[in-house]
Amino acid sequence: MSASPVTGSNVTASPDPARQLLRHTLATIAYRGGKALRGSPDQFGSFHIGDKTRTPAQILAHMGDLFDWALSIAQGEQAWHDSTPLSWNAEVDRFFSALEKFDDYLASSEPLHGSAEGLFQGPVADALSHIGQIAMLRRLAGSPILGENYFKADIAAGSVGLNQAVPRREFE
Repeated sequence: MSASPVTGSNVTASPDPARQLLRHTLATIAYRGGKALRGSPDQFGSFHIGDKTRTPAQILAHMGDLFDWALSIAQGEQAWHDSTPLSWNAEVDRFFSALEKFDDYLASSEPLHGSAEGLFQGPVADALSHIGQIAMLRRLAGSPILGENYFKADIAAGSVGLNQAVPRREFE
């Protein structure tokens, strides 16, 4: 073990840096996603801006599907499902549950059957785009989230639940 130059804690170097970067990216998704989802208005899940756009609940259901798909790829049994959106709160729970299951698999010693690069460029990067959509819809719904210096955010691999660290530097 060696001391981490950032935190000073003892950490074991990962045998697979790409897998560790994926885990940090999932923690980033949880942090940014949690910020976009927390404190949303009661009817936000059904907010609609046009006939050819998804509601926030539809976007969030798709994000849950993305992480179910990512896990199936990682396990070597690729499967895609288009889920019908649940209630907003149930969909929030489902999203974080799917994120946690995928992160748990990445943290395990189980083999990664899909490439880390493919997982990043497919489901993971897609989820980052959708978090931006939800943040934009929050603003359009009259309930914007505060901007933040995300470089200073306390984000760590394995932290993939709804409850995240308090923002260090927000601004309007």
